[in-house]
Amino acid sequence: MLNNIIIDRIKLRFRKEKELFSSLYDIIGFYPRNIEYYKLALMHKSVSRRNAKGKPLNNERLEFLGDAILDAVVGDIVYRHFEGKREGFLTNTRSKLVQRDTLNKLADEMGLCRLIISSGHTNSHNSYMGGNAFEALVGAIYLDRGYEACMQFMQKRILTQLINIDKVAYKEVNFKSKLIEWTQKNRVRMEFKLLEQNKDENSSPTFCYQVILEDIKAGIGKGFSKKESQQLASKETLQRLRREPQFIDAVFASKTGRTRMEEEPEPDAPATGENTTDGVTNTLPDSNNITDCNIKSGDTTGRRHERQSEKTGKQASTDVDEFDLSDITATPKELSREEIIAAAEAAAYTD
Repeated sequence: MLNNIIIDRIKLRFRKEKELFSSLYDIIGFYPRNIEYYKLALMHKSVSRRNAKGKPLNNERLEFLGDAILDAVVGDIVYRHFEGKREGFLTNTRSKLVQRDTLNKLADEMGLCRLIISSGHTNSHNSYMGGNAFEALVGAIYLDRGYEACMQFMQKRILTQLINIDKVAYKEVNFKSKLIEWTQKNRVRMEFKLLEQNKDENSSPTFCYQVILEDIKAGIGKGFSKKESQQLASKETLQRLRREPQFIDAVFASKTGRTRMEEEPEPDAPATGENTTDGVTNTLPDSNNITDCNIKSGDTTGRRHERQSEKTGKQASTDVDEFDLSDITATPKELSREEIIAAAEAAAYTD
C-alpha cells in the first residue's frame, strides 16, 4: 500500500514537471536544460520556502539578474533597430519596452502568470507579480543558456509576436493632457509658470516652466519649446502625484483653504444682485463668475483647461496608460496603506 502511494506521488510529480516543460516551451520557444532555474523564477516570495541551509527560495535574486540582462538585451536590439537615432530617443524607447506595466501585460499575455507559485493572498495587492516573474524568467534563461538565448527569446517571442517596437518607440504620452484631465476632475487650479527664457550656445531659444497646483509648486521642465518644457513639467508632476502622498495632501489642503475663503460671505456685501448709482444700474457678477475671473494667469488655466480638455480627451484616452491617476481623488487620506505603497512602487518603475 505504501509503495503504491509513493509510486503515485512520483507519477504526479513527473506529470507536473512534464506539464511545466511543455508550458515553458510554449512561452520561451525552447526546452529548458536545467528546470530548477525556471522553477525558482516562478516562485514568489510569499511561498516562504527555504533550502537545506535555511536560505529563502524565491525569485527575487533571479529578478535582479533578469532586470540587468533585460536592459542590456533590449538596449542592444533598440540600438541596432533604430540606426542613427540619438541617445535620448534610444533611452526613451528602451524604457517604454522594459517598464513594469509593459512586463506585467507581457507576462499575462504569454500565460506566465498562470505558472507563478504564490501563497494565493498576494495577487490583489501585488500588481507587479507578473512583471517580476518575467524578469526572473529572463534571469533563468541567462543562467540556463546564456546571453544569446535571451536575445533570441526577446527578438523571436516578444518583439516579433507581442510588441511592435516601432509603434512603441513613436508613441508619445500626452502628459499635459493627462494632468489637465486630473485637475479638472478634482477641481484643482493649475497654471504653467514661466521661470526662465534664454538662448543656448547655438542661439536656440530655451524655456523653463513649472506647474503650480493651487499654490503648491510642482514639476519643472526645460526644453527648446514651450510645448516640450510644459510636457516635461507635467510628467514630473504626475510622477510626484503617484509617488508622494504628502504632496497630494498639500495640494488638497491648499484647495480646501481656497474654497473655504471663497465661500465666506463678505460682511459689507449688498443684499441684492444690483447696485444703483446715479440712476445707472450695474449688475454685480455672480459669485461663480468671480471664481472663474480670479484664476491665476498662466498658459493653461480655468475655462481654457475645459476647452483644451475637450479637445484632448479623445487623444488622452488612447495614450499609453503610464499614469493612471484615477485612484487619486479629493480625499486621498482614504487610501489604504497598501494602495499608497502600490502607487509608489508603480512610479518607481516609470520612465
